[in-house]
Amino acid sequence: MTALVFGVFFVCIVLAIPLAMCMGYATILPALVDPTFSGNLVYVVRSLIKALDSTTILAIPLFMLSGAIMATGGLSKRLFDVFAVFIGKIRGGMPSAVIVTCLFYGAISGSGPATCAAVGAMCIPVLTNLGYSKVFAAALVATAGGLGVIIPPSIPYISYGLVTDTSVGKMFLGGIFPGILIALALILYANIYCRTKGEDRKRIEENYAELKKRGVFGVIKDGFWALLTPVIILGGIYSGIVTPTEAACVSVFYAIIVCLFIYRTVKVKDLLVFLREAVQSYAPLGMMLGLAQALSRVLTLLQAPQSLAAFLQSAISNKFVFLLVLNLILFLLGMVLDVGPAIMILSPMLLPFAISLGIDPVHLGIIMTCNLAVGMVTPPFGMNLFVAAPMIKENPMTIGKAALPFIGFYVVALMLITYIPQITMFLVG
Repeated sequence: MTALVFGVFFVCIVLAIPLAMCMGYATILPALVDPTFSGNLVYVVRSLIKALDSTTILAIPLFMLSGAIMATGGLSKRLFDVFAVFIGKIRGGMPSAVIVTCLFYGAISGSGPATCAAVGAMCIPVLTNLGYSKVFAAALVATAGGLGVIIPPSIPYISYGLVTDTSVGKMFLGGIFPGILIALALILYANIYCRTKGEDRKRIEENYAELKKRGVFGVIKDGFWALLTPVIILGGIYSGIVTPTEAACVSVFYAIIVCLFIYRTVKVKDLLVFLREAVQSYAPLGMMLGLAQALSRVLTLLQAPQSLAAFLQSAISNKFVFLLVLNLILFLLGMVLDVGPAIMILSPMLLPFAISLGIDPVHLGIIMTCNLAVGMVTPPFGMNLFVAAPMIKENPMTIGKAALPFIGFYVVALMLITYIPQITMFLVG
């Protein structure tokens, strides 16, 4: 029956049926095939409602809302100017400033595509005007946009915490150093590219001179409130002042205050639009979260986790081999599945066996998220490729090819995160 459930799920994906519906069909299938099965339709509905009856889940739409307000409010531009004024003049400095901007903006939005869209819309024209290839610029932003789901606060971390009963606060702590490490790996390749392909130093220095005219203090002053955003959100969580859900609520009010009254880049009438868009964006994700929990409970009744654990124990007895196989499977799945759904479906099944091998639940969640984030720039369904492609009017696959070297350096960082758990667990304790 378990094989039939997953078979129907993947067939539905191939048929391009919405993911929430794919999960729904797979969840109710056992009850339709066997009317005596205890996981009947009533059980499924109750499981779905129970999964959504959580205060933690409120953090997802709230972070979506604050990210949308800040994107329109122009915070990405102010962040980029701050980093560009410090490192924009050195070789490879401007692409590196874009990556650091994605890192910081990810701490605001919690979403990969949102980070790619907000930073790309502003940075790709800047890089192309400075003489960089438009395809390189798009590939850079598409890959670095994946940092949006790795650096906290991350929506996939919240989803993982919900479906595995893992502390979201610990997930946020565990994601800091992995996010920084991946950003450094991308910066390393950007510098290698700039040194081998060359840069238009004249244009870069002219642009830097224009930025310097505003003065370093002036640029920092303009970007101060944008820089303060992750400090307030993450500082509040790590200090114990607020929970992740409360921090999400704080981020919404902070975004409104900064964009409406300080930067004055958002109008009061725009807030209703943001609220509507946040609900529209969250509705399918909320449905997937509920159905993922229901599917997980149905699979538990079918003893799928136990069967998977027995199979893995017979095939793999070594933790290091398991982690290697896990990364390979996740990398392949990331090509066809988005980060959120993949985590919701796989993590409850993989966690018991991972714990039996001595792998911490937080470490497993970080590995899964970092790996699946690569899928945002891997063909054929890399979400960030489709976000970046219209910005330069190119085929997404062209950007995907240009992103391959970035992916290579990303994977090296991923292997370090996988096999050196201290990178993740240092702050978690």
